[in-house]
Amino acid sequence: MAVIPGSDPPSRIHPEPQPLEQIDHFDRLPDSILLLVLNRIADVKSLGRCCAVSRRFHSLVPQVENVVVRVDCVISDDDNSSLSSVKPPSAASSSFSAVFSLVVGGIVKPLQALGQLLGTNRSSSASSLFMNGEIEQGGVTHHSPTQVLRNFDEIRFLRIELPSGELGIDEGVLLKWRAEFGSTLDNCVILGASSVIQPSPMEISHTLQAPDASEDNGSIPESFYTNGGLKLRVVWTISSLIAASARHYLLQPIISEHKTLKSLVLTDSDGQGVLCMNKDQLEELRVKPLSASSASKRTLVPALNMRLWYAPSLELPDGTVLKGATLVAIRPSESKKDVSDANWVSSAFEEPYETAAKMLVKRRTYCLEMNSF
Repeated sequence: MAVIPGSDPPSRIHPEPQPLEQIDHFDRLPDSILLLVLNRIADVKSLGRCCAVSRRFHSLVPQVENVVVRVDCVISDDDNSSLSSVKPPSAASSSFSAVFSLVVGGIVKPLQALGQLLGTNRSSSASSLFMNGEIEQGGVTHHSPTQVLRNFDEIRFLRIELPSGELGIDEGVLLKWRAEFGSTLDNCVILGASSVIQPSPMEISHTLQAPDASEDNGSIPESFYTNGGLKLRVVWTISSLIAASARHYLLQPIISEHKTLKSLVLTDSDGQGVLCMNKDQLEELRVKPLSASSASKRTLVPALNMRLWYAPSLELPDGTVLKGATLVAIRPSESKKDVSDANWVSSAFEEPYETAAKMLVKRRTYCLEMNSF
């Protein structure tokens, strides 16, 4: 056979390859591996998008055990009031009842809006419509967490993140709380400071001076009682407990519907408050119904024993200074657990506030009591 100059020899002549069949490599993975991937995704919106990928994904997503719900917005009957703030009382308001009214009045509407969003308030009005777990506003339909989570059958670890904390505070004020509940409050830790001074990049030692040890013996100064400092801490404590008990009350339908839950966390993007429930606490609520407050839609707060630690100025290792630093540890009066256990109290927060708590519990301890409300 003649070979044409410049052409490939016969041994190099190959037939044109046939198009290969398209293979979906996900189809080759077992369901157990895909579920591991979906559990790492966790975010409920992303999981919703996964449902639209294929019938197989649509059937697997309801089996996800680890779910995170990030709430986009809180819609109130009065949009202008949904961001109401809790303000400290004036020096003229001296009675405890005035302080309590101020706290309740300041956060009641944000908590009403939270109730709508979590699916417990079925009312409708001109500015918001809530039906079957949906809120429609401005032509946009918002699904409540209660409704969205009905698509999942085997949730074990649930985290719900609100767009912001319920308690409005002045700029520069620090207020954080962490609470655990069963059928009622199990414990709560509150960390606050009237102001936070961040460290300067240069010459920190010149701009921030440590308090004179001779003037700070770990005791609360007399001015704390006369300049409204104690009253402000009462507001912080009551308002944090009300916010925590309202969150707990609103979680009832979710806990009731999802029997497989082992851990539930309801937090906010501001990091202001964290409500936690473990497996035993969740089961306790299912077996023993909570006691609701007659005044509002929240869990009744039992009589409490409290421990308070205070420092006029607390400088952290990184140079941050907390002015009027206050730590409050709370347990029900009937609890047999030690309310002043340093390990439990100091581990309630992440750094740098864990260090702040550890420093505060070394100071003088003050004991307080509070009636049920």
